[in-house]
Amino acid sequence: MNQEKVIVIDFGGQYNQLVARRVRECNVYCEIYSYRTDIEKIKEMNPKGIILTGGPNSCYEDNSPTYQKELFELGVPVLGLCYGAQLMMHVLGGKVEKAPVREYGKTEVFVKKTSPLFADVSEKTICWMSHFDYISKPADGFEITAHTADCPVAAAENMAKNLYAIQFHPEVLHTQEGTKMLYNFVRNVCGCAGTWRMDSFVENSIKEIREKVGDGKVLCALSGGVDSSVAAVLLSKAIGNQLTCVFVDHGLLRKDEGDEVEEVFGPKGPYELNFIRVNAQERYYKKLAGVTEPEAKRKIIGEEFIRIFEEEAKKIGAVDFLVQGTIYPDVVESGLGGESAVIKSHHNVGGLPEHVDFKEIIEPLRDLFKDEVRKAGLEMGIPEKLVFRQPFPGPGLGIRIIGEVTGEKVRMVQEADAIYREEVDKAAENYKVANGTEAPWMPNQYFAALTNMRSVGVMGDERTYDYAVALRAVRTVDFMTAESAEIPFEVLQKVMSRIINEVKGINRVFYDLTSKPPGTIEFE
Repeated sequence: MNQEKVIVIDFGGQYNQLVARRVRECNVYCEIYSYRTDIEKIKEMNPKGIILTGGPNSCYEDNSPTYQKELFELGVPVLGLCYGAQLMMHVLGGKVEKAPVREYGKTEVFVKKTSPLFADVSEKTICWMSHFDYISKPADGFEITAHTADCPVAAAENMAKNLYAIQFHPEVLHTQEGTKMLYNFVRNVCGCAGTWRMDSFVENSIKEIREKVGDGKVLCALSGGVDSSVAAVLLSKAIGNQLTCVFVDHGLLRKDEGDEVEEVFGPKGPYELNFIRVNAQERYYKKLAGVTEPEAKRKIIGEEFIRIFEEEAKKIGAVDFLVQGTIYPDVVESGLGGESAVIKSHHNVGGLPEHVDFKEIIEPLRDLFKDEVRKAGLEMGIPEKLVFRQPFPGPGLGIRIIGEVTGEKVRMVQEADAIYREEVDKAAENYKVANGTEAPWMPNQYFAALTNMRSVGVMGDERTYDYAVALRAVRTVDFMTAESAEIPFEVLQKVMSRIINEVKGINRVFYDLTSKPPGTIEFE
C-alpha cells in the first residue's frame, strides 16, 4: 500500500482487529503486526502513527511481551491501549503493579479536554475497562489526563514526544466516544489526511492487477459468497476474458445454492465471465469420511479446493495466476498477522497445501475487512442483494456439521437451515410491514448447525434416536465481536416445529446464546 498508514503492534489482545477497523473508519489505512516485528522493519514502513494493543499478560513479569525503548524515540506518535499503555509506562520508567481494585466493564471516566486525544469528548464519558494491573506512577514527562473512581491514571500523555497512554479500550463500541478519540489520534495527532477510500482502492487495484497479470491467464476461485464474488468482478473489470471463474460445488453449500451461484455468474447471468462449474460433492464426502477434528476438515477441504483448480487449469491450458477472495480477518485469524493465537485455519489461507501449481496466488481483497469488501462491491455496481448476502464460511457446511461429514448429514442441515432462514426472514418482513421499521432483533447472520449429539425422542407414539440441530443468530457491527440475537420466542417455536416435522433425522432443536468472544460465530 503506497500511502500513509498507521500500524497496530499486537501484544495478544482480543481486540487487535477491532483497533485496525476503527482506524480505517477514519479513512486511514492500518495493518497489524506482532510485537516480535523488528524495529528496522517498522522504520522501513514509515508509519504515520503506531498503536499498541491490549494483552493478557503483566508487563513487569519475566517473559511478558515487550518492545525496545527505541520504539518510543522514533519521533512517530505512539498510542498505548490497556496493556500497551502499561508497557509504555514500564519501558519508560514509570511503575505498573497489581491494582487494588480490578475494573471490568462500562466505567465512568473523567477526562481533561485540554488533551488532543479528548477534543470534543465529554468531561465525563463512559468507557470500557478490562484490567487487573494499573499504572501507579506515570513515567517522567507524562501528565495524567483521565481518571476514574478506582484508577488514578486512566490516561496520560507526553505531548512533547507525542506519546499517549489510555488504560481503557476506545476501540470497542461500549466506549461511547471511543471512535472520536481514535479519530483525534490518527487524524489530528498523527496528521493523517484520510485518503483510504474504496473508490481509490478499486481504481488502484484494477491498475495493479493489469500490470501484474499482463497477458497471462487467471483462474478465480468463485464460491458465490460476498468475498469471492467481489474478487471475481474486480478481476473481470481488470482483465476481461483472460479470467476464468471456476465454481467448485463441494456439496457443502446451503440448500439450492449451487444453482443460484450458476444463475448469477454463469452464461445467462449479468456478468461476462468464463464460468466453469465442477460438481465435486462425492469426491469431498469420500475425503471427509471418518474425519471429525475441525482443523483436519479445514485442511482437507482446502487441499481438495486447490487440487481441483490445478486439474481445471490443465484442461484450460497454461494458467499463470490463481485468484482467491481472502480477506484481512482470514489472514489474522490464521495466525499470519499480529500476535493473537491461531483461532482457525481458513481454507484459503492456513489451509493451503505447501505445493500449489500456479506461478502466483492473487488475493486482491487480502487487505480489506468485510464491510470494506461490501463497499468495494457497491463501488463496482454489484447489486445490493449480492453484496449484503449473509457471510458463509469457505469450508461451508463442513464446519457447521460437528464431527464426521456425510451426505445424509449435509441434507439434514441444509433443510433445517433453509427453514430457519425462511421463517426469520418472513417474521422480519411482517414486523417491517406492521411497524414501518426494521425489526430491532433482526440478526446480521443466522444459520443452523448440526450437532453430533443424538438423543431419545417420541414421534407418533414411536421412539426416535436422532440428531439435535443448533440455531445460531448474532447481531454484530463488524463480525469481530457479536451478541446473540433476541429472536421472538414464537418465531423460534415455529422454526422448531417445522424442523422436527419436516426434516427426517432431527428430533431436537437448540438455540445458541453464546456471544463472541468467548465463542466464535461459526461452530468449528
